[in-house]
Amino acid sequence: MIQEVVSVGLPVDERWKIIKNRIEPESGTRPDMKRICIVTGTHGDELEGQYVCYEVARRINEHKELLNGIVDIYPALNPLGIDSITRGIPMFDLDMNRIFPGSNTSATAEFVAAQIMNDMSGADMAIDIHASNIFLRETPQVRVNETTADNLLPYAKLLNTDFVWVHASATVLEATLAHSLNKTGVPCLVVEMGVGMRITKEYCMQLVDGIFRLMCELGIWKGEAPAVREPIVSRDGHVSFVNAEASGIFVSSVEHWQRVKKGDHLGDIVNPATGEILHAVQADVTGRVFTLREYPVVYSGSLIARVLEEYEEDAEND
Repeated sequence: MIQEVVSVGLPVDERWKIIKNRIEPESGTRPDMKRICIVTGTHGDELEGQYVCYEVARRINEHKELLNGIVDIYPALNPLGIDSITRGIPMFDLDMNRIFPGSNTSATAEFVAAQIMNDMSGADMAIDIHASNIFLRETPQVRVNETTADNLLPYAKLLNTDFVWVHASATVLEATLAHSLNKTGVPCLVVEMGVGMRITKEYCMQLVDGIFRLMCELGIWKGEAPAVREPIVSRDGHVSFVNAEASGIFVSSVEHWQRVKKGDHLGDIVNPATGEILHAVQADVTGRVFTLREYPVVYSGSLIARVLEEYEEDAEND
């Protein structure tokens, strides 16, 4: 059932309207019934979650008799951004994931954020799905704040991602949707995967299996629980950032989630005019490449890759 979460007037007789699809069991709801929120489209250039929402709804509708809880699907928190291929909220020049929890008495964007928070209040779980930007591709991963890791980690491991990145609290902005939900008692997991302005179907299907596995754990889905992979968990932030040391065109020599050893060749930054290699990019640590440059034009300081560090002997024994 399509429901309106919030609708506000805009110039030129337009409206900023956010909807959700509430899917309930055929037999009706009970006061003790669990509820999960699937949220995406906070950034208008992140589209991976669009396919996830479609596939979750499709699978539930195909076997509605197996649903034992409430599933709220929010396909686009920033529909204006999606319509205009803009990361932030057009006209307001705002990153929507920096205005939560919002305020009922503030300007338009903050009012919308407050209404979203109010609508998700009381949920038993929320999954906030993001993609990367157009410059980087991310291996499917869950990101959680270290202050909520003890509570969220068991659920994060069920989402069928390759990696769970436990962030230091200092790196988590308080104005994000996930931080605000967790602070109000709604457990929220942040998923990052893929690349901006694209849909990576295999990543989406991987996450959808994880969502159904999590719904089985919560008692929302009575179907057979999909098998999920055991993710690597980084609790202490052993992540190496590889940045460009020259401006040019980056040509990768590795794949996403590939294991590399310290000193391995990750790619070259080249000068197309002179035929020179300006910078031979190397791995600083032994580990897995979970972030990799997708857009080839780089400038000095541009992020090339992120590598999840592991011990050399572990890599040799795997």
